[in-house]
Amino acid sequence: MRDWYQLFGTLIVKIKASTYGLGRTRYNRPKSLEENSMVFLVAGVVLWAVVHLFPSLAPQARAALITRMGENVYKGLFSVDIVIALALIVYGWRTTEIAPWYVPPLLGSPIVSVLMLVAFFLFAAAHAPGNTKRLLNHPMLTGTAVWGVAHLLANGENRSVVLFGGMALWAVISIVTITRRDRPYEKPAPAPLSRDLMTLVASAVVFVVVLYSHQWAFGVSPIPR
Repeated sequence: MRDWYQLFGTLIVKIKASTYGLGRTRYNRPKSLEENSMVFLVAGVVLWAVVHLFPSLAPQARAALITRMGENVYKGLFSVDIVIALALIVYGWRTTEIAPWYVPPLLGSPIVSVLMLVAFFLFAAAHAPGNTKRLLNHPMLTGTAVWGVAHLLANGENRSVVLFGGMALWAVISIVTITRRDRPYEKPAPAPLSRDLMTLVASAVVFVVVLYSHQWAFGVSPIPR
């Protein structure tokens, strides 16, 4: 009888260990849920990449779809796909249990902050007048690649590899496919250096705001303690 009590007690402990709370970060979840969460994250990144790569990989198919259903309907479906991709990414990111895959080489290094500032500058330069577009055909995509690589250098767990590695890979492929589709590239006219300086200052301000709100917004602080 004592053996049955011990067996019953062991089962109760295992059941309690397999449950998980309602908090934002969940641990000790059933293995099936962990695997499904990673699937959601991967699916979101893949859907994001496919939807964005479709116009440059298959421009004729895109034109045929627009002719058949209308540009507004096409743009609406494009937007819906992007929303679904983002929802999958957010859900997968929040529910995937963190597992280390490698030791990040630049964890806590100021080099990561410099790379992130460069990424923010490229994001802004893609929409602001200046000379960056004279040097880079695709500053937004280049900034995305830098952003992804910077996170991979500072984070070595599974979900970071999927999200930031996937986004960086998508950005690089997009640069190649869009450049091939839209060649030759016409450089814009030179602009005063003051425009680039203004973009840099604005990017630095946004970078500082994101740096100090990162803990609140994403649950992880990039500032070494």
